Amino acid sequence: MLLVGLGFLAAGLTVAPQENCNSAGDCAPWLVPVAKWMGLFVTLMGAGQLAANPRRGCRIDPETGDLIWWKNRSARHAGQEGRIAPAQISRLTLLHDSDGPDAISLYDQQGQRQFWFDAEVLPWPQDRWAKAFVTRHPHIRLEISG
Repeated sequence: MLLVGLGFLAAGLTVAPQENCNSAGDCAPWLVPVAKWMGLFVTLMGAGQLAANPRRGCRIDPETGDLIWWKNRSARHAGQEGRIAPAQISRLTLLHDSDGPDAISLYDQQGQRQFWFDAEVLPWPQDRWAKAFVTRHPHIRLEISG
């Protein structure tokens, strides 16, 4: 998104509106400012997504193999985070809701739901991530409903 926005922004800033004509002589000078403003808007949206991305996510710790997730992280605040070894996970539930976002929960071997683990920390599409994770760890039950 950022690269497309930058492309449109660069075109809008470098093309002269008077020179925006085809070989038949038809001109559309209004397209240049539209491309410039559209490029600026899409560039800001892409940059915003890149800035928000480190605030939430999940990963596998390469040293321990633990699943780590975090939310609301910033430069000054660690945010909410969790960590669990895959051997301690008993089930992963995905509830598809037609009215809103999906609900995702992770449970340990004692049946306790893990805090701050939800659809917001997983990459999209969450179904594919969950199936791949369960494939690597076959003792984990995957429950999909809705």
